[in-house]
Amino acid sequence: MRGRGRVWTGILLLVAILASCQRSSRIPTEPDGIAPEITWPQAPQRARIRFVKTVARPQDLGIRPSFWHQVGDLFAGKSEDAFIRPTGVAARGSTIYVADPGAQALWILDGQAGRCRAVREAGKARLIAPVAVTVGGGDEVYVADSRLAKVLLYDSRGELKGTIADTRLNSPAGLAYDPRRDRLYVADSSAHGIWIFSGSGVLLGVIGRRGTGAGEFNFPTHLAVDREGGLYVTDALNFRIQIFSAEEQFTGQFGEHGDFSGKFAMPKGVASDSKGHIYVVEALFDALQIFDRQGRYLLTVGERGTGPGQFWLPNGVFIDARDRIYVADAYNRRIQILEYLPGGEDE
Repeated sequence: MRGRGRVWTGILLLVAILASCQRSSRIPTEPDGIAPEITWPQAPQRARIRFVKTVARPQDLGIRPSFWHQVGDLFAGKSEDAFIRPTGVAARGSTIYVADPGAQALWILDGQAGRCRAVREAGKARLIAPVAVTVGGGDEVYVADSRLAKVLLYDSRGELKGTIADTRLNSPAGLAYDPRRDRLYVADSSAHGIWIFSGSGVLLGVIGRRGTGAGEFNFPTHLAVDREGGLYVTDALNFRIQIFSAEEQFTGQFGEHGDFSGKFAMPKGVASDSKGHIYVVEALFDALQIFDRQGRYLLTVGERGTGPGQFWLPNGVFIDARDRIYVADAYNRRIQILEYLPGGEDE
């Protein structure tokens, strides 16, 4: 009985400590100063892109674990939730979805509702290498797992609703969804093609084969769909972006191998904003490059580093309906949020 009493005394002491920590965490602290705004390009030129914030863990969105969750984690020996190697990102409303193969998880973070979930289940299996994520036209969330060779369909709360698989699907690496035509595009790197599925997972066709010509690919990795249904493909080892119409017809391409602005050395994520600008992650030089509709280089955002607006081997990029830009800053273990600033005659 004495041993049991000491255990309960210890538990009560830990509860008291955690409660004290919770109370103290609510005490506001005075900032040391207001950090200068980070924009690109720098003054005196008019800013086009503005840094908003960095998200590396749920707390960065104001999401706090409940009191009893903290107690459970303490006894289980768990450390604080945080991204490990995020490579894919998507957003809908106040919710951010992060594909994190380092954590073998899909993160769902809703800062407005104060909720966070790390999804690791994939039916009877578990996620192994969830490398890409995108959102559907309704409640759907699609996750590509390159090791399982499947695309998993979840709802917005992280409940598994289905699996998209085909014997010809080898290494799904990129995802994009067209809500107008209910088309889910899946970049299959090792098959050197883009599979076309319906939103429910019915295989409708394929784009491309291995090669260097128009509509051919050499390890395609990332995808995006613009507001008109146009499809953009990062054709990684051909060092270019290929563009297709909403009817999956080749319409153009831009890019070539090089180590200076406007060229590609290790192109990754691709996205498009409301004005049709095309954003391409350049991982080797830790930057985000922006082009116009014709593929003409406009601006470089970021540089190598660990501070705000700096990147270390960035990967995926996603732009939401409000022109907020989400970059999976993989080796800095975070998502960086930027925004496009509209206005001006030359847009």
